[in-house]
Parts: sequence; structure tokens; C-alpha cells
Amino acid sequence: MSYNKPIPTPSPLTQPFYDGAKEGKLLLPRCQDCNRVHWYPRHICPFCHSVNIDWIEGSGEGRVHTFAVQHRAFGGWAEEVPFVTAYIDLNEGDRMVTVLRGVDANDPASIRIGAKVKVEFDQASEDIHIPFWRVVEE
Repeated sequence: MSYNKPIPTPSPLTQPFYDGAKEGKLLLPRCQDCNRVHWYPRHICPFCHSVNIDWIEGSGEGRVHTFAVQHRAFGGWAEEVPFVTAYIDLNEGDRMVTVLRGVDANDPASIRIGAKVKVEFDQASEDIHIPFWRVVEE
């Protein structure tokens, strides 16, 4: 395995996310009181301030909210320029930042806000799988 990009170190708070990613599942924190999904994981619901948080399996689908083409990067990402970063509106209701796949970074006019995307995971280490999102045909 030769993953040359930064690899996150899970904390007790984020471990459920990485456990799900290892199984190819997008697990998301959800408030048990207001029933809203929030990204990124935290101890307190950002909407109702409840501490009753559980994890649900997300659909792994969403839409492009906005994007930017990256022309400079460091480390392993420098080999990838240009590449596209994007905010994804998750079907479950919150937003996640990602590297977007299935688009032409050299032709940003071809990238469509609202395009349907699906999550995929790269194995970064034995225990860490990183989510990316790919534009899919509608």
C-alpha cells in the first residue's frame, strides 16, 4: 500500500466514523433529540445542544454544493494538481468537504453545482479508509 497523503488519527469521538469507513459505510453522527445529522462529529448537537448523539449509516449520496479547483498543494497532494475540492450536501441534511472525483479539473465549466455524487473510500492504512466523493450519472 502506498498512500502518500496525510492520514488522520482517530479520536474516541471520531472512531465510529473510521470503523464504518473501513467497512465501506458512511457513518454520521445524529442527535437523538432533534433527529438531525451533523458533520463533523462533536459531543454536543450544534442544533439543539443535546448530548444524546448516536451514529447512523448514511446513504453515501449527496449533491455538489460548491467547489474550487486546487492548483497548488503540498505533500502527496502536490502530485494530484489540479484537483477539485467541494462541499457536498449530504442526503441526510448536513454538508461535508471532500476531494471530488469524476470531474475534469482542467475544465471547471464542466463541473455542475447540484451534480449527484456518491461516496467511495480509499484505504490509507490498515485501519484508516478515507472518504472521497465521485460525480455519478443521473
